[in-house]
Amino acid sequence: MRTSSPGSLPRRAALGLALVLACGVSLAQGYPSRPIRLVVPFPPGGGTDILAREVANKVATSEGWTIVIDNKPGSGGNIGVDVAAKASPDGYTLVLGQTSNLAINPTLYSKLPYDPVKDLSAVGLVASAPLVLVVASTSPYKKLADVVAAAKAKPTVLNYASSGNGTVAHLATEQFQKAAGVQFTHVPYKGASQGLTDLVGGQIQMYMSSVPTLIAQIKSGQLRALAVTSLQRNKDLPDVPTMAESGYKEFEAITWFGLAGPAGMPKDLVSKLNTAFDKALATVDVQKKFAAQGAEVMTGSPEKFATLIRTDGVRWGAIVKASGVKLD
Repeated sequence: MRTSSPGSLPRRAALGLALVLACGVSLAQGYPSRPIRLVVPFPPGGGTDILAREVANKVATSEGWTIVIDNKPGSGGNIGVDVAAKASPDGYTLVLGQTSNLAINPTLYSKLPYDPVKDLSAVGLVASAPLVLVVASTSPYKKLADVVAAAKAKPTVLNYASSGNGTVAHLATEQFQKAAGVQFTHVPYKGASQGLTDLVGGQIQMYMSSVPTLIAQIKSGQLRALAVTSLQRNKDLPDVPTMAESGYKEFEAITWFGLAGPAGMPKDLVSKLNTAFDKALATVDVQKKFAAQGAEVMTGSPEKFATLIRTDGVRWGAIVKASGVKLD
């Protein structure tokens, strides 16, 4: 009887997988045959997590797929994105990335473990949202001008939370400090929940994050919203002025969320995923749920998303360099 030499089976398996991936059609036709893991690179309860669960639940219902949310927080979202980047490109591991970990971090971190352009397959956009600057409802600051006045009176005494170094919220707050001529102390967290607890408890004076992350606490009265970072007022927070209305003309900071997988995913499998998620995002109930979170649905081709990653990488890269912020 002929026997296989040591290591021949793994090599054959690898060759077989490579052939399947090269053909692409075989994977897409039977896909998915098992649960899909959707990595969320932030803790449960944050804006990214909320949006991921909403759209994943809709896709699961409409397509009959099983999608499991896997929260992998840390390092400004880098840990979760890296998990997806290093997974097999068979479509069973995806990640909901955002502006910070796909467009900002490549310039911010000198040793980023992945390249969002080379190591990921863009699947499609999901949503966009402005940021909102908030204080606790018990805070003495009633408007943005109060914060600026207090910061000018006592530089660096006021501190602010963000969901991590290099996030859009971090850099947007850095931009605001320069625009207002003030200096705060940055306190980064691994995600939204810890920062919110400390903000309500009085350990943190301010918090800037995406509207989906903070809108529930704003509406419940726990937090007071001082300004949003979009050029127009947010439809779900109509009474909250923009940064521009508060005296900082043309100040804008928007974060987007998009679905990606490992590099090398077959094009027709990527197309199948894009179609399924765009279909879910086009439904009225998902759009209403996103709007209730202060987010706006975004759809489009994988190519559109890939282009956005590249162009925003250049734009935010310039902002990172100008800020002087650099992380290892």
